Amino acid sequence: MGSPGLARLGLLAAALLFSTGGAAIKACSLNAWQVASGRSALAFVALILLVPASRRRWTRTTLLVGAAYAATMIFYVVGNKLTTAANTIFLQSTAPLHVLLLGPWLLGERSRRRDLLLMAALTAGMALFFVGNEPPQLTAPHPRMGNLAALAAGLCWGLTLIGLRRLGRDEGAGSAAGAVAAGNLIACLAVAPLWGPPAAIAASDLLLLLYLGVFQIGLAYVFLTRAMRVLPALEASLLLLAEPVINPLWALLFQREIPSLWSAVGGGVILTAVALHSIRVDARPPAG
Repeated sequence: MGSPGLARLGLLAAALLFSTGGAAIKACSLNAWQVASGRSALAFVALILLVPASRRRWTRTTLLVGAAYAATMIFYVVGNKLTTAANTIFLQSTAPLHVLLLGPWLLGERSRRRDLLLMAALTAGMALFFVGNEPPQLTAPHPRMGNLAALAAGLCWGLTLIGLRRLGRDEGAGSAAGAVAAGNLIACLAVAPLWGPPAAIAASDLLLLLYLGVFQIGLAYVFLTRAMRVLPALEASLLLLAEPVINPLWALLFQREIPSLWSAVGGGVILTAVALHSIRVDARPPAG
């Protein structure tokens, strides 16, 4: 992807693949632990085969970041099995709030005044998901519990982003690709004991697991890493916002799943705040 045009298409392809996760998880009749374990096992194999950097030496930092990423993926699957795809992806998108809260202690990076505005907006958007009593749906049987799992996914994704920042800052700490591969291996092993007694898996469920592991994670990560070598960080972050926008549409199309009004408003607040903050940060004059 040497040209910016191809890089943009690649990044949009990654966002499109990422966005199908919620609907594909819901379409699979396996339980959350089975989906999380099988998906990550296949993703690990795909990454090891497709991304050479993922095979490089894994350091202690690589494994710590991988553990945070593993928790993100597990909570993401659990959230999608319990609440709507929209709620899951929107609440996971509150990760910047945790980065701003924990970054000063874990990275030594100071927050700015505009960061406080983002924190307030994300907190307000997050609170809207818990207004009223969201009725259960066939594909979202326990909205409140699922929302809590999605919040946990947001926290763990924030920790993952902090860890990836640390890996990018310290060349000896390991690679981001290694952390992603390690995370999938850790997720697979962590929830494998919860799989339950051996049972036959329907062909449709096996195909869905293959899609989730090989394409929705593995191939998407290939597109993402290649595009990030060419595109500026701001453009990449804004293009990736296509994922949380499109994600609920797949669930609406395939599962007829409709988020509540408060969830839609809260998601809009979160995505708008993240987009505006990205633009303002990129537009600030360089130091020195």
